[in-house]
Amino acid sequence: MTKLIRPTRRAVLAGSTAFAASLAMPSLSRAASRPVFTHGVQSGDVDTQSGMIWTRTDRPARVQVEISTTESFANARQLAPMNALPNHDLAVKRLVEGLPSDQDIFYRFTAADLSDINATSEPIIGQFRTAPTARRDVRFAWSGDTAGQGWGIDDEGMRTYATMAKHRPDFFLHSGDTIYADGPLEDEVQLEDGTLWKNTTIIDEKRKVAETLDEYRGQWKYNLMDDHVREMNAHVPTFMQWDDHEVVNNWSSSRSLMEDDRYSEKSIHVLAARASQAFHEMTPLRITPAEPGRVYRKINYGPMLDVFFLDLRSYRGPNSENMQTEMSQATEILGAEQMAWLKRELTNSSATWKVIACDMPIGLVVGGGAEAVANGDNGAAKGREQEIAGLLRFIKTAQVDNVVWFTADVHYTAAHYYNPDKAQFQDFDPFWEFVSGPLHAGTFGPNELDGTFGPELKYVKAPEEGQVNLPPSAGLQFFGLVDIDAKTQQMKVRLMDRADTEIYSVTLDPKGAAI
Repeated sequence: MTKLIRPTRRAVLAGSTAFAASLAMPSLSRAASRPVFTHGVQSGDVDTQSGMIWTRTDRPARVQVEISTTESFANARQLAPMNALPNHDLAVKRLVEGLPSDQDIFYRFTAADLSDINATSEPIIGQFRTAPTARRDVRFAWSGDTAGQGWGIDDEGMRTYATMAKHRPDFFLHSGDTIYADGPLEDEVQLEDGTLWKNTTIIDEKRKVAETLDEYRGQWKYNLMDDHVREMNAHVPTFMQWDDHEVVNNWSSSRSLMEDDRYSEKSIHVLAARASQAFHEMTPLRITPAEPGRVYRKINYGPMLDVFFLDLRSYRGPNSENMQTEMSQATEILGAEQMAWLKRELTNSSATWKVIACDMPIGLVVGGGAEAVANGDNGAAKGREQEIAGLLRFIKTAQVDNVVWFTADVHYTAAHYYNPDKAQFQDFDPFWEFVSGPLHAGTFGPNELDGTFGPELKYVKAPEEGQVNLPPSAGLQFFGLVDIDAKTQQMKVRLMDRADTEIYSVTLDPKGAAI
């Protein structure tokens, strides 16, 4: 692995320390003070020549940006400033372009108060490494599910983030349920053994379900109050996708909130619009000019890796019994436009490995079969399975090699091998799907596997039968590590737990790769 040079801890945490101090200051004193960066820095969607960077201030400010290939910022390039304004909750992000490939990039923000331009902040620094144009070892981590089921920031914080960061991944793929906008926190939770879980950090926005735009924004700001999250963000790019809890559990266009007394806003469309705005404001996700709210996209990470991010939420038909025998808009889960994009990009990819980052698993029965792809009948492809069957057939026919699926959502970890010889629908090439999570949420499972696409369970770790919603302190918090070797182009996938124990690994040989 290429060694990443970390920014100094003092530089990384300068903004966080100043923010903590500012919270205790009287309002008049704070107004007269210098601007503060409130929630650290983030980077994301890094490729061979560019990357997104993000930060947030405590007041309207002009944010200066400097870019350098050295930690000393010698000969730094100064970019045009950005304005942090209330209409975007004082958050700013931008795409930094024209970068050298396979290079450590340091970025530095400094904020000037728009009401007193001479009052400037302490600088805050982050780092990422651009993707290579030649073969080198590549490592990434993936997982999902942050701060769910009542488990917030306790005395240990979101420790799985610290465990992942120790491995110095080139990037982290967050597979969805990045926040739990529908999961209020309480100060204390009584555990089965009689002890107390204490959410030692809590804000008002986390005491109720999110409905307003500011409440959705607050869900993001809460996660960024965790030391481990901010520290990892400062030197590991995060590639974001979303699932359901960014809006409300199991949402689709048919989701009704009429019987849910927690919500005064009953329109799922209003909630989804507000959630989408907060998601894009608070994450370093690239903006697609043709569709500014789009989540699906491709990131090229050098000659050995393309990552295709899917969105199984925004374009799906209404949740139903998922047993239709004919395809229609009601059976869509990717939608026609996203499916056409995916087929086109897979065909055009010259990367050795094509990673499909999917926010839900293919073969696991979720929500009784109504919520994801699998419907649980173990038969011919029906409902949403038909759309996925068409995709798998296309991948085989177009001879797209080395496609591997990574996902989260179900709150346990597993490895599935999809074998056409054991499937009801057989017109596809074998492939792997790896599941990991939660990062910091309740642990559940395991879920039932549907036999339509012939998944073989190669490994699973989940709570024992009868156990549900285990807290992070139970230890069943999971992430995955993926290493692609520059010499052999083999992909090694490891399933890891919060204590940094490797619990399963497999090495995949590339098909058709020139060594």
